[in-house]
Amino acid sequence: MASIAARPAQPRDHDAVTGPWISLTTDYGLADGFVAACHGVLARLAPAARVIDVTHLIPPADVRRGAAVLAQTVPYLPVGVHVAVVDPGVGSARRGVGLATPGGFLVGPDNGLLPAAAEALGGITAAVELTNPEWLAPQVSRTFHGRDVFAPVAARLALGAPLAGAGPAVDPDTLVRLPVPVLRRTAEGFAAEVLTVDHFGNVQLAAPAELLNGLPTRVRVAGRAAVRGRTFADVPAGDLVAYADSAGLVAVAVHAGRAVDLLGVRPGDVLPVTGG
Repeated sequence: MASIAARPAQPRDHDAVTGPWISLTTDYGLADGFVAACHGVLARLAPAARVIDVTHLIPPADVRRGAAVLAQTVPYLPVGVHVAVVDPGVGSARRGVGLATPGGFLVGPDNGLLPAAAEALGGITAAVELTNPEWLAPQVSRTFHGRDVFAPVAARLALGAPLAGAGPAVDPDTLVRLPVPVLRRTAEGFAAEVLTVDHFGNVQLAAPAELLNGLPTRVRVAGRAAVRGRTFADVPAGDLVAYADSAGLVAVAVHAGRAVDLLGVRPGDVLPVTGG
């Protein structure tokens, strides 16, 4: 999973005024009470904690999208506990895990959602399986671990409890990891997997932005004419621009339009980017 480099971040004592920080990233949507229930658990167990909602609009069960959003966001959040729940395997044999990093804790399912974010925060320094019943809800639903497992664990970590109290240690090498996205050099440029598509229809590729540097100003993306630019306004309305996005990756946009629609792509597709 491509991700941005983490800014240096060191765990520190929580500020007495602002309190500890917890973030939430899920695919729960906003039409039901799932997000509110998680907020409620956090408020009851750690009332001083401040909660940042990263997003609850990850497409349902899209672990890869959740992992990318999480990894590209957590380096800019306060040091704290980051809860992520995109969990199609909830209630199965998949583990719930807590990870420690130099930049904070990550809590969620062991399905590939967390490791890229852990790398963005400096790498995994410890990992545990979330099995201590004293840290969980008295009754754990088989289908709502966000409320009954991950939120209670996050609250205790935010209050300063040691990660080791949540359950037995896990070898970080045994954590589930998503397949490495496709990226290959070609004689004319490179081909890269579509990593994410954002709200504006911009298409992010699993390619570091410096790969654009060796290409001419006029390029082709999936056979379509484009310009290697710095921002959307570098091309007329309706035209394609390939640029370095805010995560340091190659992205493709349409000025005043949606690149995803023009290119007819979706995450997982592989796009060639070549000299024009």
